Amino acid sequence: MEPVLGVKIGCLFALLVLTLVCGLIPICFKWFQIEAARGRHRQVLSLLGCISAGIFLGAGFMHMTAEALEGIESEIQKVMMQNRTESGGNSSGDANSASTDYPYGELIISLGFFLVFFLESLALQCCPGAHGGSKVQEEEVGGAHVLGLHSHGSLPSPSQSPFRALILLLSLSFHSVFEGLAVGLQTTVVATVQLCLAVLAHKGLIVFGVGLRLVQVGTASRWAVFCILVFALMSPLGVAIGLAVPIGDSEAGQGLAQAVLEGVAAGTFLYVTFLEILPRELAGPEAPLVKWACVAAGFAFMALIALWA
Repeated sequence: MEPVLGVKIGCLFALLVLTLVCGLIPICFKWFQIEAARGRHRQVLSLLGCISAGIFLGAGFMHMTAEALEGIESEIQKVMMQNRTESGGNSSGDANSASTDYPYGELIISLGFFLVFFLESLALQCCPGAHGGSKVQEEEVGGAHVLGLHSHGSLPSPSQSPFRALILLLSLSFHSVFEGLAVGLQTTVVATVQLCLAVLAHKGLIVFGVGLRLVQVGTASRWAVFCILVFALMSPLGVAIGLAVPIGDSEAGQGLAQAVLEGVAAGTFLYVTFLEILPRELAGPEAPLVKWACVAAGFAFMALIALWA
């Protein structure tokens, strides 16, 4: 067995084990179930949820969005260079410059955002009764009937939380497959270990936040464990795909398709972060500055990890 292959297999199992352990901690320990918490215990869980929200915010901006923008720009430039070469350099320079300057990455991320927005609106249109209950609950949070620190009985409605939790898992799963694929495509031991450590550094925090989110939206334990198990398999799946792809074997447009999918995943992730996670954690009026500090701490930690990841 080649050293690089052995290291990649080790990275595959490391990603699997870390994801399972970090994701199952908030599901298996009743201490994280806020419905049964009272007093200071409830406040600690609420602030932990705010830190988790900051981690998701940092993951969305500092990792998923940044990587998607970089990948889309790089792949578009490759496609344009290839077209210019095939056309013998006869294409207009002004036209090429205008095409390059257009914010394709931002457009694709926005399309991912609006895609989930449309799907959720369509689901609510088909179930108008559930939509009405949601609006009442949201008005209560904004008005005089705020139920205190992290009132989880009714925020958000059952019709929305499972759907948004599913979208969160899908977007993170897409991203995890591409992260594992990047690890599997490395050609040296040093590069493989460095990239794997960078992925492990932020993946543990993110999957812990996912597990906590599943618990907080009231997901049944067996389904929460199943979701974490499926999510844990995504990065190893990416590594396995990378191992199966011969080095240097890439079809035209394959990189661009991957970059577009990452952009769409980033847009869906931002949608869930801003419309589900942050509003839920910041719903109660108690200790707003402490909540802000917790969200900022989670974001700052992900921003710090972005220096190496």
